[in-house]
Amino acid sequence: MSLDYNAIKRAAEGYKADMVRFLRAMISHPSESCEEKEVVACIKAEMEKLGFDKVEVDGLGNVIGWMGAGEKIIAIDSHVDTVGVGNRDNWTADPYEGYETDEIIYGRGASDQEGGLASAVYGAKIMKDLDLIPEGYRIMIVGSVQEEDCDGMCWQYIVNKDGIRPEFVISTEPTDGGIYRGQRGRMEIRVDVRGVSCHGSAPERGDNAIYKMADILEDIRALNNNGCTESTAIRGLEKMLDPKYNPDHWEDARFLGRGTCTVSQIYFTSPSRCAVADSCAISIDRRMTAGETWESCLDEIRNLPAVRKYGEDVQVSMYMYDRPSWTGEVYETEAYFPTWINRESAAHVKALVDAHKALFGDERIGAPSSMSTRAGRPLTDKWTFSTNGVAIQGRYGIPCVGFGPGAESQAHAPNEITWKQDLVTCAALYVAAVNLYPQEEQTGDATQFRAGKTNNDIK
Repeated sequence: MSLDYNAIKRAAEGYKADMVRFLRAMISHPSESCEEKEVVACIKAEMEKLGFDKVEVDGLGNVIGWMGAGEKIIAIDSHVDTVGVGNRDNWTADPYEGYETDEIIYGRGASDQEGGLASAVYGAKIMKDLDLIPEGYRIMIVGSVQEEDCDGMCWQYIVNKDGIRPEFVISTEPTDGGIYRGQRGRMEIRVDVRGVSCHGSAPERGDNAIYKMADILEDIRALNNNGCTESTAIRGLEKMLDPKYNPDHWEDARFLGRGTCTVSQIYFTSPSRCAVADSCAISIDRRMTAGETWESCLDEIRNLPAVRKYGEDVQVSMYMYDRPSWTGEVYETEAYFPTWINRESAAHVKALVDAHKALFGDERIGAPSSMSTRAGRPLTDKWTFSTNGVAIQGRYGIPCVGFGPGAESQAHAPNEITWKQDLVTCAALYVAAVNLYPQEEQTGDATQFRAGKTNNDIK
């Protein structure tokens, strides 16, 4: 297809001020998970003002704007919730009032990831302006909710409750100038240890659950930190990079990076400060690489020496998520977020790569600030963190690929920023990419690796 790339770039540049204004408006509405009502209203109003063909808010609270009238769907996803601000003293300016310079926009959500929605909304507007909505397609712009709490749950709702299944999805999560075709998965694991309380003056009469957990904590740290030689009692997670331990997927694991585990929370119960603790529990953040499954990760904890030592006094389980959305809707799901990788040759990945090369060349561009880490990195790469792709492609196999304004390093950090030029770059690329999508090259093998679902049939 012959596209006027200069016209697309001019149109995106022409909307730069509008995208900046829109992003700053979104930032001004605090929107932590389950509290997105105000920012959703802001987004809905902007879509309606720009002449979207249809704008709706679904039962969970996702805001969805439509352009075009075709039967097939290409979606562009941005989550509109943010994390909190943490210690306010770490911010040099108000994180919700924010500010801008000639180069950057400052505020909570600038990179992660309301900037992505600004580019997506105006990308769709440019498609309409230039008559570049591909024939037979509708463009679906999604402002999704609760991603920071439970990534992908919003898309479980879209697929299972709204009954929408796009041909492919572009995620606008920050990619620091790259095109991302995969990510490690993750899961949230809980370990509960039972003890027996007694008076603290005679601790030998009881069974201290905190002491038991201390042994388990040492083993979990070893699981993350150790190597994987034959003589190692607890082989570390780097073993999945070795063809000996991961014969089918070690190359994919090396692309994504090794899995990790860390203890993120600890709880206890005790009758008083003068008593032995009768229970202790921890949360584990487990990042999963190719070749690891939800079952293998649970079994890995269950088989740690200290866990086996305490036998039936230890329970290892996976968390469930059931927080009500801002609309009051509850969609209960597992705190399990499957790993996925696309083939670099997949049609939807190729569309973004071809669009980038036609518009900007074959190297990452933009963000001259010293806070950027783009120089020398490959154009096609992967995320370090987790995104809604864990459901879109990880659970359902719907092809997903990422290109978004901002940088991963800004996510969840104080003094978060994004770059104005990134908004322009991304809006232009979205327009070109959906028009360069080679439908005739679409195959059933876009996925290189996908961990898939558990045996829990969540509808």
